[in-house]
Amino acid sequence: MFCYQCEQTAKGTGCTKVGVCGKNEDVASLQDTLIIGLKGVAAYAYHARELGQRDERVDAFMHDALFSTLTNVNFDLNNHVEKALELGEMNYRAMELLDNANVGKFGTPEPTTVSTGFKPGPAIVVTGHDFLDLYELLKQAEPEGVNVYTHGEMLPAHAYPELKKFSNLVGHFGSAWQNQKKEFEEFPGAILGTTNCVLLPKDSYKDRMFTCGIARLPEVTHIKDRNFKEVIEKAKSLGSLPGKDGGQLTTGFHHTPVLSLADKIVGAVKAGKIRHFFLVGGCDGGKSSRSYYTDFVKQLPEDCVVLTLGCGKYRFNHLELGDIDGIPRLLDMGQCNNAYSAVQVAVALADAFDCDVNELPLTLVLSWFEQKAVSILLSLLHLGIKNIRIGPSLPAFLTPNVLQVLQANFDLKPITTPEEDLKAILG
Repeated sequence: MFCYQCEQTAKGTGCTKVGVCGKNEDVASLQDTLIIGLKGVAAYAYHARELGQRDERVDAFMHDALFSTLTNVNFDLNNHVEKALELGEMNYRAMELLDNANVGKFGTPEPTTVSTGFKPGPAIVVTGHDFLDLYELLKQAEPEGVNVYTHGEMLPAHAYPELKKFSNLVGHFGSAWQNQKKEFEEFPGAILGTTNCVLLPKDSYKDRMFTCGIARLPEVTHIKDRNFKEVIEKAKSLGSLPGKDGGQLTTGFHHTPVLSLADKIVGAVKAGKIRHFFLVGGCDGGKSSRSYYTDFVKQLPEDCVVLTLGCGKYRFNHLELGDIDGIPRLLDMGQCNNAYSAVQVAVALADAFDCDVNELPLTLVLSWFEQKAVSILLSLLHLGIKNIRIGPSLPAFLTPNVLQVLQANFDLKPITTPEEDLKAILG
């Protein structure tokens, strides 16, 4: 790497530093953390802005934080730690902004059962995160008799009243982002990618795939101004999907409906019927070690409740866990940004039990993969939440010293095995 201060290459004669003379590895690590986390904040702020919401403090921080990572600007390690935690605060504000924007536009989510089968008729499957894109597609496709299926992080769309009112929002297809190539090859209709978590397509379905908004793919038609006529016409040209029975998934446990059960939840805890809550979720990925999350949920005692969000839920959201006095043991809170909802539930329970959030019978077991997971982790640390377990591996951009600070101050733990972790948590 080139050193911008002495104008030598790191591996050549002269400078032996990496990046900038005098900048140690820990500062560089925290700058990487800031840059990666800012990408996550930008994603949530983008979605909120598309719905007419923005926060000047978030915008200003993004400029300031990105500037602080510029060459020869900031070498102060402690200041970078402060900025990382401030990024967590700004990401939390962005998630709150997006939640308010989604609820304001599409209504408050409500628990909803979603079919995973096929309904006869021409069809489009939509992946990504953008509910506004889905709303406009549904509006244009309904009079054309074209059915729409969600994929990946779009599953929670079925819980929003202004989206579920469309008769052509008929079900959910597939699972998490990393399975797209196999699943989209099998889906016989048109495909629309709305935001991140879109993979380069295989030739077998490239001609029936489209992008819109921020998403772009080479040799794939891009839709502008949310005019989805080409997508709809492609779906119609491909003919009708055969009817096919499927299973069911349940989503829509936004903090509003969950908190309506607060008295019942508190009563079940006090009566000893609910021993512990687990937030198990985040990003999914292709590593075989991610089977940890399936095994972890399978091994939970019947007096435990699981909150989940993000695409990590596809590791176990098909499991039948039953309920405790009518309270479902598996509560899908929505997309990754609905970490905001999980925090609202935790805060409300802490108030009900007159204790600190860290004193609740609650453990966070998170899976991470990409930029938004980093920003969410920093939000949780900003809120002072401790004893988080994270996996399947720790972020490689954290140096041993930075990781030691996080472990010392927040007791951040890498996952081990489901058996060992459950024994440590539940005793």
